[in-house]
Amino acid sequence: MELSDYIRILRKNWLVIVATTLIGIAVAAGYSLTRTPMFEASSRVFVSTQAGGTVAELQQGGSFALQRVGTYVQLAETPIVLNPVIAELDLDGTADSLAAQITASSPLNSFLIDISVQDADPVQAADLANAVAASLTAAVEQIEMRTDQQQSPVQLTRVKDALAPTNPVSPNVPLNLVLGALVGLALGIGIAVLRAVLDNKVRSSRDVEAMTDRPVIGAIPFDPKAKERPLILDADPHNTRSEAFRALRTNLQFLEMDGGHSFVVTSSLPSEGKSTTALNLALALADAGKRVALLDTDLRKPKVAEYLGIEGGAGLTDVLIGRARVADVMLPWGKRPLYVLPAGKIPPNPSELLGSKQMGQLLDALGKEFDVVLCDAPPLLPVTDAAILGRSTTGAIVIVSAGRTTVNQLGGAFDALDTVGAKIAGVVLTMVPTRGPDAYGYGYGYGYGGYGDYAAAAAADKPAPPKPAAPKAGPSRRGTQPGAAPATPDGPLL
Repeated sequence: MELSDYIRILRKNWLVIVATTLIGIAVAAGYSLTRTPMFEASSRVFVSTQAGGTVAELQQGGSFALQRVGTYVQLAETPIVLNPVIAELDLDGTADSLAAQITASSPLNSFLIDISVQDADPVQAADLANAVAASLTAAVEQIEMRTDQQQSPVQLTRVKDALAPTNPVSPNVPLNLVLGALVGLALGIGIAVLRAVLDNKVRSSRDVEAMTDRPVIGAIPFDPKAKERPLILDADPHNTRSEAFRALRTNLQFLEMDGGHSFVVTSSLPSEGKSTTALNLALALADAGKRVALLDTDLRKPKVAEYLGIEGGAGLTDVLIGRARVADVMLPWGKRPLYVLPAGKIPPNPSELLGSKQMGQLLDALGKEFDVVLCDAPPLLPVTDAAILGRSTTGAIVIVSAGRTTVNQLGGAFDALDTVGAKIAGVVLTMVPTRGPDAYGYGYGYGYGGYGDYAAAAAADKPAPPKPAAPKAGPSRRGTQPGAAPATPDGPLL
């Protein structure tokens, strides 16, 4: 992973990181507030020897005292020192419990011993420190006294008395809060990285590029009102989602697919936006002057007729079984050079019909008459219809819902197409978030008002002039232009 990937992970999970950091601070604050404040008082004693007056005797006595300092530090926490303190101050508990409150230390190569005592009562802490220092002095004198001597060769002198402290030493609230924040931050970052490692959703073009060498030819932004206005190019031509379909149109025109121009639009699973993508792509191509044939080849749950508001009782199924001619059921739509062939009645054998010889002949015939042929097909994983149909078309346009489709599901869709030898023309990401680390750069910062009619801007694509339609009139249906019908060649199906 690159640095940009880690930054993207942190941006994507910043709420989790902030939440865990705040939780860490809250836990640290709760811990600090529930602890009993402890005060620390310290006394200091000096270790000296009863040496002679010569330099050699002073050096020998200093070495002897320095060797004894470490022993006296350990002696300060033993019962021989603490029991007298307990008796003097009339304390409850044992020498072991009192030793837990005492810390004795000595600086390196020093004759000083520091005795620190922590207690909830600052006065008691000072009294204990002074009492321990006095008891240690007496214990050392008793231990070091020889039977043939009247005075101990080592003498401890208290050089600093403990005073009652005013501020507690624990809990250290600022330090605890900083530690809590650091622990919470580390935990949040760990959770963010773990989520990224375990996340198997396709969220960006980089996830697709890691799975296939076919290009990502489009990214359609998420629109919360997509169900209310599926035909966004017709409902709101200046919407950023409309512009995304125009970009998809441009990328599709530059694909090198051996000169073919028939595509099956499919997805891994339902509800990934394949039908709305096929419809809006057809509208975008027709707006550029391309003669477009849109076939609803989803013979299980057809949606094209419903979205376009046309009669779908007769259509592709009737053509494939020889009940009708294409000219009778293929309908022009709107003022664009767009012709729609609905699915018709749902047959009991959709896969067999789509893989039939008649379907291949129909696609060949339409490919000669139209600039682009789009087939809205079922998803790849539940049924094999789209894979079968992909074998008869130039390539498949695979729709992927960003943040919903998993890597395994998309890989299964690619495998289904590869198994039958179908080509993948490209991948289109749909429902792409417009904000956050996975967002694309939608929103251009300037409006369209000063550019006039979009038809003038669409002319920049320089599309080929549309072919004249044959004056063959079909039955008048809702959503069609009276007197208009697609030009179709002579053939057994048409």
